[in-house]
Order: sequence, then C-alpha cells, then structure tokens
Amino acid sequence: MNAFSKSLVLACMLVNAAVTVAGEHMKPNIVILATGGTIAGAAATETQAGYTSAEVGVETLIKAVPQLSELANVSGEQVANIGSQDMNDAVWLQLARRVNDRLAEDEVDGIVITHGTDTIEETAYFLNLVVNSDKPVVMTAAMRPATALSADGPLNIYNAVAVAADPNARGRGVLVVINDDIHGARGMTKTSTTDVQTFVSAERGLMGATLYGQNRYYRRPYRLHTLDSEFSITGLASLPRVDIIYISAGVSPDLIDAAVANGAKGIVTAGVGNGNMTAAALAALERARKKNVVVVRSTRVTSGTVGRNIEIDDDALGTVASGELNPAQSRVLLKLVLTKTDLPADVQAYFDTY
Repeated sequence: MNAFSKSLVLACMLVNAAVTVAGEHMKPNIVILATGGTIAGAAATETQAGYTSAEVGVETLIKAVPQLSELANVSGEQVANIGSQDMNDAVWLQLARRVNDRLAEDEVDGIVITHGTDTIEETAYFLNLVVNSDKPVVMTAAMRPATALSADGPLNIYNAVAVAADPNARGRGVLVVINDDIHGARGMTKTSTTDVQTFVSAERGLMGATLYGQNRYYRRPYRLHTLDSEFSITGLASLPRVDIIYISAGVSPDLIDAAVANGAKGIVTAGVGNGNMTAAALAALERARKKNVVVVRSTRVTSGTVGRNIEIDDDALGTVASGELNPAQSRVLLKLVLTKTDLPADVQAYFDTY
C-alpha cells in the first residue's frame, strides 16, 4: 500500500470514528433509576410462581436489553432495591429528589424508573405531583420475574426507554409504560394479581400505546402536574400520616377511632358505592373531624367518581369527595395537601385541581 492509499484509509477511519461519536452524542441520554420489584426478581426455576423481588441490579437489567443502545445512551443508578409492597414515604422522598436532581442536568433528556407493580400507581402519582420538570419521567414494571419463562420485563424496559427518549412525551406528566400501554400517572390502577395485562386507566383511558418502541399518543393530562404543580418536597423530611379505612357491611367504627388515636392527620375511606358507609362509621368520622382530622371519601369500586353531597352531606360533615381518585391515590394527594392546609374547603379545591 502506497503512502496515498494509507492516508486515504486513515482519513476514512477518522471520518467513521467522528460519525460514530457524533451519532452517540445525537442520541438522547436516558437515566434508569431502579427501585427493585418483580422486574428485578428471581426464582429457582423458569416456571415456578414463587420468587424473590429485588434480586437483580440495574446494570443487569440494562445488559439484558442490548437493543437499548439503538434508542438512547442509557445509564443506570440503584436508588433502592425493595419489593414495592415495602415502598414508603422515605423512599418516595429519596426517589423524587434524585429524579429532580438528574432532570436538572442539561445532558439528561429523560428518566426511566423500574418499580414493582403492587404500589407503582401510588409512586407514579406522587412523582406526578412533585417532579419539577417537563422532561419525560417513565415508570415501568413487570408481572413476571427476570428469571421467568417469557419474562415481560425486558420489553417493558425497552418500550419505557423509547417513550422517555421521545420528545413527544414531554409535558405529559409521569407516565407508566407496561405491556405496550402508556398510562398517565393519575387514575391508573392494578386490577389482577397475576395477569400480565393488569393495569387499566378506567375513567380517562390510556395516554397512548407503544409497540417495539413506536409510540402513539391519544391525549394529554387534564389536571395539573409536574412543572405546573405547586407541591414541593423541598425541605420536607417526612410526610403526614394518612390512613385508609376499608368500608364493608358492618364495618367496625373503632378502626376509625384507632387511626385518630394513633396519630393520623388524615383518613381516606374506601367506601361502598359512591363513597358511602354505615351510620356508625359516619359517626366515627364526625368524631375524627372534631379533632381536626381531614377526611376524604373515596370508593372501593374500580371505576366511577365520588361526588359531593349526593348521599352523604359533605358540607355538614366537613368531608372531602375524592372525585376520580381511588383510595391509594387519594392518600398520596392528601399527604401532600396536608403540608399546606387542613381546611376541608381548601382540601376539596386541591382534589378538584389535581
């Protein structure tokens, strides 16, 4: 090879290297924050139902989906490693702070959070209220552990990164991507203990859908969220205690009294029908209100809304109607509202806004 040929080959190699580097810089930068859950779970065999959550670290989850490099420059960080049944206020605050810190970095274009399915609807809604950015924040999970035959986690992670890397996902609040569906954080809920297709957005429908990284969007959130939310975790070391009381036929009213006696600042009732309950339970709530405990009436029914002053006189009792929020998400909102006010009329206004 003569000198000219060698120079030409070297020039081509430099150009190809420059194109490769430029291509890497052109890809969005997505950070995966892992918290554990079934998606990181492991079992002794590929076909057994029992497994242990939070056994696999974030780097292993990323390596299991090498196709992510086609979508974005992906890095990972382990924020927690728990089954989501053990999710709590402290982890919420830690996770939210990390999300806000990473999104404040100019080079970070979006966040994916891996999580367990059991409480993902609560974590998603909490982040929807306290994340201070319009960059995409996408949560994902799995119903089968990482070691399972036909595990659903890898494709869910792939689709979640595809949504987080999509400019069209900006400004839609926190999203939950699972089983090819894109849910908004507000109003989605788990409906089956074992089915892969467990999540539904009953009232307002899906935010969109994704198929092997190809995204379609159907709507935008209709309530305030993220950048437009007035809630902030700045300076918060803890959140007020709020308890959920499940209402059944002949429910024991002393459950409500016990919640108050043990320090609850708020109570959410998972009522029957339109947030209804027994006369004895209403009397217990009246006692709670006299001690300035804020009471929100929700419903144990999967879909529908809880309206004010329909069968229960909320104005007279001083209670709040949850609207479309289920008991778990009502508890999340009430915790944050109680950092601002405990006046029932003001609390109702927050529930009508968020």
